[in-house]
Amino acid sequence: MSLVSGPGKGGAGKHNQGLFVEKHVDYIKSLDKRKDEYEYWLTEHLRLNGVYWGLTALHLLGYPEALPRDETIDFVLSCQHENGGFGAAPDHDPHMLYTDRITGTFKGDEWGETDTRFLYGAFNALSLLNLLHMVDVGKAVSYVQSCANFDGGYGIRPGAESHSGQIFVCVGALAIAGRLDLVDSERLGAWLSERQLDHGGLNGRPGKKEDVCYSWIRN
Repeated sequence: MSLVSGPGKGGAGKHNQGLFVEKHVDYIKSLDKRKDEYEYWLTEHLRLNGVYWGLTALHLLGYPEALPRDETIDFVLSCQHENGGFGAAPDHDPHMLYTDRITGTFKGDEWGETDTRFLYGAFNALSLLNLLHMVDVGKAVSYVQSCANFDGGYGIRPGAESHSGQIFVCVGALAIAGRLDLVDSERLGAWLSERQLDHGGLNGRPGKKEDVCYSWIRN
């Protein structure tokens, strides 16, 4: 039996050789129909993330219209609060709401958690909406640079160890801000190349096991 599946509506067939594309599509479409399973409700806090992951995968597979458009939009809007923020699912607290005007970073929610992931998420969304001018980009860039380490990498906050995931979001934020000139590319490149283990897998930081997500980060 051939592993090659035909192209989807987006004509991405040649990129999907070796995959049962339709099976992937059917699986993604089935995820919101398993409401009688315990795991469905256990992962409610990931519901809006799942919409993003699912839609991204469907677009890459060439099936951008596999999920019902109107129902998907209605669900996303049902997660929005009166203050403009979105929760992980209906009735969940909104996240990444406020800009910290003092430090230049972003709070994830009203409780004040800070993380460079939130900064990148805010930059990404604001740039897509052409609203990046609403925040102090210069202060945000300065904050990202304060998270830089001697090895060329970036941490979750100033003084934290370099981590591949944080490097992705920090470099991404600097790219959106047009300040990739601040990245020590040679030192960072050397640190990232050392993340590959003998069998080919890549880890997120020294001494850890490999994880396929870090291969994606370096793609």
